[in-house]
Amino acid sequence: MDIQAILAILLYIVATFFLAAKIFNVFSIFNKKEWFILFFGLAALFLHADILHESIFTEVGLDFGFFNAISVIGWLVALIVLFLSFYQPIQQLLLALYPIAAIALFLEQLIENEYIMKQNLSMGLRIHIFLSICAYSLLMIGTLQALLLSLQERLIKTKRVSKIINILPPLEIMEKLLIQIIVMGFFLLSLSLITGVVFIYDIFEQHLTHKAVLSILAWAIYAVVLWGRWFQSWRGKRIINWVIGGFISLLLAYTGSKFILEFILHRV
Repeated sequence: MDIQAILAILLYIVATFFLAAKIFNVFSIFNKKEWFILFFGLAALFLHADILHESIFTEVGLDFGFFNAISVIGWLVALIVLFLSFYQPIQQLLLALYPIAAIALFLEQLIENEYIMKQNLSMGLRIHIFLSICAYSLLMIGTLQALLLSLQERLIKTKRVSKIINILPPLEIMEKLLIQIIVMGFFLLSLSLITGVVFIYDIFEQHLTHKAVLSILAWAIYAVVLWGRWFQSWRGKRIINWVIGGFISLLLAYTGSKFILEFILHRV
C-alpha cells in the first residue's frame, strides 16, 4: 500500500471523527467549523479518485475487477452524499460512508486483480458501465436512507430517548428524501438497462444472463415502490421493505455476480 492510499484512509478516519463530534455536539468548537470538516472529506475523496484513476486505467488494459469496482462505488456514494448534503439533511449518512470508502480503498490496495478488461471498449459500453455504477450508488444511498428511516420509526414507536432522534430530520422529510433518491436511481437504472440491451451483444457468452435477470427484477421492485407511493399512498415500513428488497436484488446482480465470476468461476 502506497503513502497516498494510507493518507486517504487517515483523512477518511479524521473526517468521520470530526463529523461525529459536530453531529453529536461532543465539542462545541466544531459547530461553526463546517469548512474545516468539509476539507478532510474532500481531501480524502480527491486522493481516492486519483488512486482509482491509476488503478483502473492501466497500460495493459482496464482493471475493473471486484475490489476496484467496490472502491469506485464506495468513493462515488460518499461523493454524492457529500454534495447532496449541501441541499438536503443527509450529512449523517457520511458517518457510515466515509469508513466504507476507507475499507473499500484498503481492500483495493491489499488484493490484486488478476483479470484485466480490454482497453478498446466501445463508447456505448463505457456509457453503460458508468450509468450502472451511478444507479447502483444512488440506490445504495436510498437503502441507507431507508435503514435510517426504519431506525427512526422504531425509536419513536418504542418512545426511546436517543441522540439519533435529535440529529435526524422529521419522518416526513426523511421519507420525502428517500423517494427523491429512489426516483433518481430508478431513472439511471432504466437507462443502464436500455444501454445494456443496445450495446451488449453476447450476453450469454459473457455469462451475464443472471445479472440481467436480477437487474430487471430490481427495476421491477423499484417500479412497484414508486407506484405504491404515488398511486397507493404507501408510507413507512412498506416502502422501506420494498426498497431493501430491491437493493438486495441489485446487490446480487452486480456485486454478487461479479464476485462469483472472478473468484469462483475465474471469469470476467
